[in-house]
Amino acid sequence: MTKEINPAADPFAEREAEKYENPVPSREFILAFMEQVNQPLRLHQLAEGLGVDEYDEERFEALSRRLKAMLRDGQLIKNRRGAFGLIQKMDLIKGRVIGHPDGFGFLSCEDMDGDLFISAQEMHKVLHGDEVIASIVGEDRRGRKEAAIVEVSKRHSTQLVGRVHLEDGLAWVHPNNNRITQDVFVPADGLLDAKEGQIVKVDIITQPSKRHGPIGRIVEVMGDYMAPGMEIDTAIHAFGIPNEWPERLLEELATIPDEVTEADIEGRKDVRHLPLVTIDGDDSRDFDDAVYAKRRKAGWRLVVAIADVSHYVKPGSELDKEAYKRGNSVYFPQRVIPMLPEKLSNELCSLNPHVDRLCMVCDMYISEEGQLERTQFYQAVMNSKARLTYNQVHDMLTNQQSEHRQTFAPMVEHIEALNELYQVLAKSRSERGALEFDTVETKMVFDDDRKIEKIVPVVRNEAHKLIEECMLMANVATARYLKHHKIPILYRVHEPPKEEKLKKLKGFLADFGLGLGGGEEPTAHDFDQVMQQVKGLPIEHLVNTVMLRSMNQAVYQPENKGHFGLSFEHYAHFTSPIRRYPDLLIHRAIRHAWLKQGAEGFSYDTPAMETFGRHCSDTERRADEATRDAVTFLKCEFLSHRLGEQYQAVISSVTNFGMFVELDDLYIEGLIHITELGEDYFHFDAVRHCLKGERTGQVYRLGDRVEVQVAQVVLDTRKIDLRLVRHLTQSPESGEALNPETLAENSEQKPKKKRRSRNYANKKRNRSRSKKAAE
Repeated sequence: MTKEINPAADPFAEREAEKYENPVPSREFILAFMEQVNQPLRLHQLAEGLGVDEYDEERFEALSRRLKAMLRDGQLIKNRRGAFGLIQKMDLIKGRVIGHPDGFGFLSCEDMDGDLFISAQEMHKVLHGDEVIASIVGEDRRGRKEAAIVEVSKRHSTQLVGRVHLEDGLAWVHPNNNRITQDVFVPADGLLDAKEGQIVKVDIITQPSKRHGPIGRIVEVMGDYMAPGMEIDTAIHAFGIPNEWPERLLEELATIPDEVTEADIEGRKDVRHLPLVTIDGDDSRDFDDAVYAKRRKAGWRLVVAIADVSHYVKPGSELDKEAYKRGNSVYFPQRVIPMLPEKLSNELCSLNPHVDRLCMVCDMYISEEGQLERTQFYQAVMNSKARLTYNQVHDMLTNQQSEHRQTFAPMVEHIEALNELYQVLAKSRSERGALEFDTVETKMVFDDDRKIEKIVPVVRNEAHKLIEECMLMANVATARYLKHHKIPILYRVHEPPKEEKLKKLKGFLADFGLGLGGGEEPTAHDFDQVMQQVKGLPIEHLVNTVMLRSMNQAVYQPENKGHFGLSFEHYAHFTSPIRRYPDLLIHRAIRHAWLKQGAEGFSYDTPAMETFGRHCSDTERRADEATRDAVTFLKCEFLSHRLGEQYQAVISSVTNFGMFVELDDLYIEGLIHITELGEDYFHFDAVRHCLKGERTGQVYRLGDRVEVQVAQVVLDTRKIDLRLVRHLTQSPESGEALNPETLAENSEQKPKKKRRSRNYANKKRNRSRSKKAAE
């Protein structure tokens, strides 16, 4: 007999009563009750303890459904005797499966630091993305905590995209997502006339288990494997990116006027007289930010106007639901999957020149030293005076004879004012020690058949940086403003490097006589000091690369922990509501702050923001993975026609199974397997980022230059195998890297005493995490 409690004690009873005619105890109350009872309970025992009469069929069935939903969501688990129990009381954990191309996987748990290893045998039961209940069963031979899957609480994949293969009357589909290594078996009656090698969609009719793999039925033949654009179509479906507008959304969209109306403008501040301009890339189609700067007696006025998406996309609307589902726009080569329909993203919410547009204005006053002094936010109507490109602005600022200075003559004075402010903001950025890693972005140039013709670097000029600094200042002003009003929002958080990565980084730097200041909690300024010391030296690229890889990934969350890389105490995304859902939430928070102080009455509380943050961080990663998959395929296809050709390259990553190198001029990465390095046993040093031969002493390390030959390209797995031709130049060895006088000159400090090299011979060799190895 279970202890009965008073159902009226449920603190969420009122909420449940609003939702249901015949409410049952809330999830929170059920969990609290089970915590109090401290034992697994069967359904009738739970009903009795919670005050639900078994003979009240409607309530009893409702309680049963709620418990099943809690099982599905991983809040409870049912044991072999059919009793419901608390996961944590059974020494179990809930997490999401992350598959690896080599067949094993990892379990990502919100409440744990680091992922748990899942063996290839355990991975037979699940697919990448599945949510599971697992137990920790020990450590594998590499010292990683290992998980065994107890139960699958939620299946992630019900449909996959892949390439169909036919052989001896049997058929299977090899998934396009390389994190799913199990082929889907297709019975003869589920082929749908698919031919060998075609790309298909397959519904999973039987999920994998310990005894068998997934079984499916082909529901659509998408086309031939090498058809132009197929790599993007497959990536969209493989990573589950929504790309069709629901009918109800289109109906709602039709009710929105095609132009800004007088009713829309009513109550807004009129800033149509301000010479606001947009500055974007040559091929941009949506313009969500406009800028204007003016010199004051003491400092500057900076106006950043952002498209007022929140005026059209209301909470709970069909547009809002779909925007949340997508999370962000996804940018593929020559194709965009937008977060909002074109009527909004490219028309009503795009700050096109010489037309009235609704906007949210961040009006800032900045000191002579580039510090934000005060901010005013308001909703307004604007009229952009020009659509400028980065290249046009750069030419106007660097060439007095530029034709653009004539074309946009009325704007020249204002562009120069923006540039003067940018110089001040750039100096402030340097003084606070914000990190700026020198990475190369690339752009693919396609031919008429939509195949890569060439790959070129994207040069970031001063105009790019000018706009970036203006947007950063607006984002900081936003975070500070909403922090002051105590409204729950999503901050853009970038935490400092984790302790383990920091320890490895310090060990690496010590080999070169470098020290990272700040003790156990170094700041971005401490990192910047190291970058300044190695500037212009042979190890600059090597040190910068290792430091970049020690960084954490930025996320969205309601707890403000600052932005480490930018060295900001408060930071939030405000400037791109057309393409990022977190920015749309920020705009709603700003509008609420105008109307009422504090968090009271705001549509969202902190738990809701936590959910938003996790979802938006996930959709951001999903977009990154999908675009990377499509780009990698295109690069592999490009290189598949160049087998046997030789290129010079730089070692970009070192692992225990070989090293990845980036080909000069092509910016494509491939693998030189460890067996290609010569007749020797090569050992991986994770701290020094190198492979060293046991007999010959030959060292291959991050940053070394090599000459390679394209040996093999496997399009299905997106793998490029290279053959080492010769070792061209080697990065400086520890102890040889820095001349103390040069180091002192670079850092403008006294020479530091060189530290003695550490002995790593007996240290464990660590394998790179799955994501890095896969890339």
